[in-house]
Amino acid sequence: MSAIALNSQTFHKQIETGVTLVDFWAPWCGPCQIQLPIVHELADDLAEKATVATVNVDEQAELASQFGIRSIPALLLFQDGKLVDTMIGINQRDALKTKILNLIK
Repeated sequence: MSAIALNSQTFHKQIETGVTLVDFWAPWCGPCQIQLPIVHELADDLAEKATVATVNVDEQAELASQFGIRSIPALLLFQDGKLVDTMIGINQRDALKTKILNLIK
């Protein structure tokens, strides 16, 4: 299983319950291409515990704007619909996994 691609129609429904990590990225972004495989690995690791999703900022500019995304990759962590953490730049899998698991406890 890999990360779920979200759009403006599916985004809010997806984040409203549980823990969701959303990676805002773009195909032309070099650091995003490094972050994306990490995000997909996390989706596999945490399949039963949390949701891992992606948003292509080129296709979903309104979502990026809504969350004030100015630098990518940007990883937003939500718990029950509330934004609890924002991470800009490349984040290591273990660090992200720890943040997510700490929210689930």
